[in-house]
Amino acid sequence: MSITEVFWSWLGSFLGIALVGAVHFNLLDRTALIMIIGSFGASAVLIYGAIRSPLAQPRNLIGGHMLSAAIGVAAYQFLGGLPWLAAALAVSIAIAVMHLTKTLHPPGGATALIAVIGGDAVHQLGYIYILMPAGLGALVMLIVALLINNLAPTRRYPEYWL
Repeated sequence: MSITEVFWSWLGSFLGIALVGAVHFNLLDRTALIMIIGSFGASAVLIYGAIRSPLAQPRNLIGGHMLSAAIGVAAYQFLGGLPWLAAALAVSIAIAVMHLTKTLHPPGGATALIAVIGGDAVHQLGYIYILMPAGLGALVMLIVALLINNLAPTRRYPEYWL
């Protein structure tokens, strides 16, 4: 890996996560950065560092996060009294659904899990969690990936859209 590639990966991940945080800070509130869910760190590795991976493509990024978010919220809604069971079902069903829809994105498993174990701030969002933070955050990171990865002379992103 050349130092140039490392730089572009660093720049994309810095700007992607920073912009997601800035959206939250400026549009929502200035306290808990609920827009920055842990799974976005792993998405950043893929969409800025492993841009040719099938797991890093836009369909996988957006679909994986949003489908998994829906599954995680549903698991919590139905089985919140048994968080260990809700967590296990959320992750395993999310993986199965991502496989079936060709949207496999490993950080999506974490997005489903966060919907279950994320605490009161996440639970209060209910199904809004699908749109914000999962959908909006992934979209912001995708826009940054499209801009940064295509500025580099040796990079082209995405490999495919669908």
